[in-house]
Amino acid sequence: MRAKLDIEAEVAAFSDLSREELAAQWEKIYRCSPPKGVRRELLTRAAAWHLQAKRLGGFSTETRRLLKSAIERVEKKIADRDSQANVVVDDIKVTIAPKRKHVLPGARLVRDWNGKTHIVDVIEDGFVFEAKVYPSLSSIARKITGAHWSGPRFFGL
Repeated sequence: MRAKLDIEAEVAAFSDLSREELAAQWEKIYRCSPPKGVRRELLTRAAAWHLQAKRLGGFSTETRRLLKSAIERVEKKIADRDSQANVVVDDIKVTIAPKRKHVLPGARLVRDWNGKTHIVDVIEDGFVFEAKVYPSLSSIARKITGAHWSGPRFFGL
């Protein structure tokens, strides 16, 4: 009972932390900066969940097994879809977005970011940005933004 009260008090204390302190907690937990623009509420919840999982053990083995099984069934259904659709698996409604398209060599990707236009050319072995070859779009998105982004998402693919 005492341990539960201690955890509740520590979780409640997260609401007194500044956004910068919560971001530092995120970096300590996930070993990367939080995404730009992430709300304070998510930082607080992430810190609280991590504290509780650390003290109480996180998801049980059975819960992890059920989550993995549900994800596999959803992924199987996703593989058969080309357009957005709603799928229900184990009474959980999941919205499936269309599969991302592969970009063929010769394509040019253009993205405006903070008032500057960035152009990426797709080649056989990667992507050309500012006269340098990159292995992934994510590495280019990181260079442009200074934060970890999904490259395909950043470029709207």
